[in-house]
Order: sequence, then structure tokens, then C-alpha cells
Amino acid sequence: MKIHSTNYYNTFIAVADDCPASKGEIPAEKGGQKTVASLQLEMLGKNPYQYTSDEVLFTLFAQRNDLAGDEMEAARKEFFSKGQACLRASALGKRYGWGIHHNAEGKIAVYGCNTPEYHDYLNQQEVKVVKAMRSKK
Repeated sequence: MKIHSTNYYNTFIAVADDCPASKGEIPAEKGGQKTVASLQLEMLGKNPYQYTSDEVLFTLFAQRNDLAGDEMEAARKEFFSKGQACLRASALGKRYGWGIHHNAEGKIAVYGCNTPEYHDYLNQQEVKVVKAMRSKK
């Protein structure tokens, strides 16, 4: 079974061209529940450069599906046996104004689009810059 990965290396995901946010915004809850974007921001904001994209996506999948101990390894293989949307499709970059930096090890951190760090990553020669996916065609 082929395993697909969403990890990037030495890459910065800049906000989408049609992102309405002018700074990094905290995603609102819906119906009293945290959204995927708010969970991603919480996880990455508290733990910069601790997780890869694959780890973030699978951890949130496991939390939302109440997976535990012995189920995890089989569920992880199944999850990555199909292609998954990478963080370019995350609402963090599409709607809420967060850029996502992937370092040389694939570990990630988020930066609001109004911060000096965000603009530094846009101009670094050794970092590939890609845009988050647009919300509208």
C-alpha cells in the first residue's frame, strides 16, 4: 500500500490571494465546537516546529474520530493510503491570514501575515514560497 505525505521542506505557505484577513486571526468556533482551523492554530501556536504536516493532520483526525492506542497505527496507514489535502488547503491560509513555514526537517510553525517573520520568509532565497489555495475560482 502506497503511503502519501503532505509534508513540505524549506517551504513557506503564504496566504491565498483572496484571503480577507489583514493579520493572523483566531478562527471562531461553530456551534460551540472548535473548528479544524482553530484546532490547527492551537496545536501549532503552542508548539512551533514540533510537528510535521502529516502529524498535525493525523492527530486532529484521530481526535475528531475518538481513536485510541491500538487503533492508531492501522488508522494512520489507512489515512495516508489515500491522498490527503495538504495545509495549502487549510482555512488558516485561505481565510484567517496565517502563513505556514516548513523547516528543513518538515516541522512547521505559523505566522500572522502582518508579522515581520511572515515577510522575512517571503524574501528568503533558500525557502520556496507557495500560496494557500484560493477560496474562489
